[in-house]
Amino acid sequence: MTSSSIRFNYEDYKLLPEDRRYEILQGELCVTPAPNIRHQEILARLFLSVRNFVASNGLGQVLMAPTDVILDAETVVQPDLLYIAASRTSIADPDGGVNGAPDLVVEVLSPSTAERDRTVKRKLYGIFGVKEYWIVDPTDRSVEVLTLSQDGLTKWQVFREGEALASPLLPGLSFPISSLFNNP
Repeated sequence: MTSSSIRFNYEDYKLLPEDRRYEILQGELCVTPAPNIRHQEILARLFLSVRNFVASNGLGQVLMAPTDVILDAETVVQPDLLYIAASRTSIADPDGGVNGAPDLVVEVLSPSTAERDRTVKRKLYGIFGVKEYWIVDPTDRSVEVLTLSQDGLTKWQVFREGEALASPLLPGLSFPISSLFNNP
């Protein structure tokens, strides 16, 4: 992007038609196609596992896409899944989006977004203080868990089939990786 490029902000974003999925990444407008059914099935299983754990332990709020996460005036994302700790749920506006970094963000990779999720969004989530970021790879059938450090988001562990996912942010959360990828 050059300095003469058009830069978008949240006010511009709110004026866009609701017929597509949009994100603004540091002023750049990105249009994303709807995810495929496999992506949505994985996301639904993941949402149920995380939401049930969080709800049964009174830990906060779990939301799934499309939910606007406003990180700053020129950075608005729609992660596939997000978690906000109970002490911070005030950042979630019931009549709007999430105003600030969630504690946990999850992206299920799609062919059209995988590179952006692994690079640009990973960097942005680290800059804005997301404590934990999961990258779910349907092709590799794995979940990479990254945690926030002084150097941004760094790899904590990769979980594969035959293993149970664990989270430093949500101690006690555990479910088999295969439950995400195998049809019931």
